Amino acid sequence: MKIVGKRQVFYSFHYVQDNWRVSQIRNIGQIHDNKPVSDNKWEEVKKKGDKAIQAWIDENLNYRSCIVVLVGENTARRKWIDYEIEKSWNDGKGVVGIHIHNLKNSKGEQANKGSNPFDHFSVGQNKKKLSSIVKCYDPPYKSSTYVYDHIKEHLEDWIEEAINIRNEYK
Repeated sequence: MKIVGKRQVFYSFHYVQDNWRVSQIRNIGQIHDNKPVSDNKWEEVKKKGDKAIQAWIDENLNYRSCIVVLVGENTARRKWIDYEIEKSWNDGKGVVGIHIHNLKNSKGEQANKGSNPFDHFSVGQNKKKLSSIVKCYDPPYKSSTYVYDHIKEHLEDWIEEAINIRNEYK
């Protein structure tokens, strides 16, 4: 798939549990203008309450063409991840998921596979399950190195595909 320029994406993930795994993906360097938020900045936003968190998410979703949900063991059904998915879909952004449980964390540990976070969303007049529209990739490897390489090799195409899928459902 031919891609023109780098896309601006928003990464959605369970911060406490998966930040280390996510930092590996962010370091791939294929995505434009995606600066990770520091622990201190995130704690500062959280202390201000739900309205501040929502405002931070809304601001950071602006000008993004796609949301990439990095699915760890406990990602599905989290309040703010659900908000990010729903807002992104409703705003016409591409949405894609990638399972990251087989990437190692800072302690060298892998996790259990998490549920598909798109399973409990319904869209359109016929209330079609979002998981039947949006793809959630599970790299076919157990080795953290191979999982990373697989994501690196396919990330841009998955993002482009998610944008195309969303454009079909406008």
